[in-house]
Amino acid sequence: MNQVPYICGVLTLSDKGSRGERQDTAGPLLKEMLVAQGFTLAAYKIIPDCEELIVSTLMEWADKKQLDLIVTTGGTGVSPSDHTPEATRRVIEREVPGLGEAMRQASLAKTVQAVWSRGIAGIRGQCLIINLPGSERAAKENLHAVLSALEHGIRKIKGDATDCGG
Repeated sequence: MNQVPYICGVLTLSDKGSRGERQDTAGPLLKEMLVAQGFTLAAYKIIPDCEELIVSTLMEWADKKQLDLIVTTGGTGVSPSDHTPEATRRVIEREVPGLGEAMRQASLAKTVQAVWSRGIAGIRGQCLIINLPGSERAAKENLHAVLSALEHGIRKIKGDATDCGG
């Protein structure tokens, strides 16, 4: 995939997972998928679904660690504790609606419950941030829906000026 090895991080948002009460299965699967696609994994963390903590972690990973891609898993539904899209909106400078639309469309082909997913994607500096659902199956389906488009998008975010031929 990559001409330049892009650096990524996987951030799992789970109150129970952060307390050791639930095993994170989505995060490790996403790490595996991204590494298989050519990404270098530089960060992985499980934190509670706390908006302030999500904001500070996303900013640290994008600004200080200078990751090219951050994939979050969890906190995208409509439960009172789901805050990932709100936290992500506070961090990004530009939203990329097509990624969220593509992920929801792929999920809707499998289950009507995908209408409840509120995950978004956007850019902070030169870092792409994508919210995925928390379940292993849904996270896999959503990442798979956009995975082949990521290298092109990240190149463009970083200033690649070549034409986007059709």
